[in-house]
Amino acid sequence: MTEQAFNPSATLALYADGPAQLEAVLSGLSEVDLDLAQTGDSWTMRQIVHHLADGDDIWKTCIKAALGNGEGLFSLQWYWDKPQTAWAENWNYARRSIESSLALLRLNRQHIVELIGQTPNAWEKSIRIKWPDGEEERITIGEVLEMQASHVAGHIHDIQMIRGRLKSGSTASAGKEHRAAKNAA
Repeated sequence: MTEQAFNPSATLALYADGPAQLEAVLSGLSEVDLDLAQTGDSWTMRQIVHHLADGDDIWKTCIKAALGNGEGLFSLQWYWDKPQTAWAENWNYARRSIESSLALLRLNRQHIVELIGQTPNAWEKSIRIKWPDGEEERITIGEVLEMQASHVAGHIHDIQMIRGRLKSGSTASAGKEHRAAKNAA
């Protein structure tokens, strides 16, 4: 990873607040609305929520491994062996309710923030990581927290873009049922 040029307090605050910001941007959406996407080949808001919760859950393991065994090697090869679209299908992102994923994200973040707060020098602790290309390097907990905070913020922006298009009526739906429901309203 690159040299840490971020503010730990601001990054931890952004990381901790991510679930609340995500829930706020989703507020007022119907189940039908959650199936809207920016384009016909991009993820729906529903799929984005599941992607964020699952990704955060996976990277939580890296954080905990670094806290407990800085000499260990963290790898997500099992995950990186397939494209994210395959995981979205395998884990039924398009058909699941978002409530449990929002709860998982919120509770995982609370858990990690508490753990970081109770562990001396947690921000600087690190673990070796093996990237998809086989390269190994050290990654700090601070870098993982910044990556995950930015990941949620980026997808919140995506959802805001979809909501903006929803207001203008130019979103892509995940299926004909959204058009039918919209026309019936």
